[in-house]
Amino acid sequence: MGWWGRSDYYKPYVSADEKRRRAEKAAAKLFKSGGTQAPVRLEGKTIARSFWGKAWCANLESYSDYSNRMPRGRSYVRNGSVIHLDIRRGEVEALVSGSRLYKIKITIAPVKEERWKALCLECAGGIGSLMELLGGRISERVMGVMTRRDAGLFPSPKEIKLDCSCPDWAEMCKHVAAALYGVGARLDEKPELLFLLRHVNHQDLVSGSAAVAALTGTKTGAEHATLSTAEIGEVFGIELEAGVSAAGVPEPGPSLPRTGKKAKTRTLRRKTSKKPAAGKSPSRLKKRESNIKSEKTARSRTGRKKTGGL
Repeated sequence: MGWWGRSDYYKPYVSADEKRRRAEKAAAKLFKSGGTQAPVRLEGKTIARSFWGKAWCANLESYSDYSNRMPRGRSYVRNGSVIHLDIRRGEVEALVSGSRLYKIKITIAPVKEERWKALCLECAGGIGSLMELLGGRISERVMGVMTRRDAGLFPSPKEIKLDCSCPDWAEMCKHVAAALYGVGARLDEKPELLFLLRHVNHQDLVSGSAAVAALTGTKTGAEHATLSTAEIGEVFGIELEAGVSAAGVPEPGPSLPRTGKKAKTRTLRRKTSKKPAAGKSPSRLKKRESNIKSEKTARSRTGRKKTGGL
């Protein structure tokens, strides 16, 4: 009997839930010796909700190399097939359930130093605080700089290397696409992982904006949010004294209510501090007092002599 006539050519249908259950069982064996499993779980059908997560997915979909292959991974990440995703410095490792459990490794090239310095320079003065940056509450100008194609923070296809243990001949298989979408979902929870992935420090953007604000005396951020004393100290690596504002001026303490005792003290001071008589200087008064004392002394001596003669 020929190949097409074989009754076992078509494999029995296995649902996505059953595939995921089998994959999770296999992953549990892998993590039994150590490590923590970190699956990607979505709320509903939306893959990414934050600025950083959406920008990650939109950047990958904008390239023709990926646009035709990326949609294949959407259903996988939506039905929970990405049962483990770990983002580290310059690489992503994932486990995706399919016909069996597949291992994915994605390598991301670091941002070149000159390019990162240019990004920090362009964004200087446009970021108010670390919370604004990670929360995506930044101006449209900063957003445009960050998402600039081939020159922003997000990687291009030539900066990404993909590898999957599945037998698919295509470099961008559905398992890799699911892992890439999983990165966008994970950036909703931890946006700082994008900077870790690109080998840069996100605080450089905040410190650059704070330095510009200090030099120009202008406010920074999308909503001109001011940095607190603790944030400024953390950015510049210094410890500001308690009770001193960011401008170096002591902060006013709590005002005390005025009482009657304070008023009495002032009146007493006014009574005790007597002014010299008009037309007489203090030196003349002292001289007069010394003359009076000398006259009294002379009189007393004369009286003693008379009594002694008698």
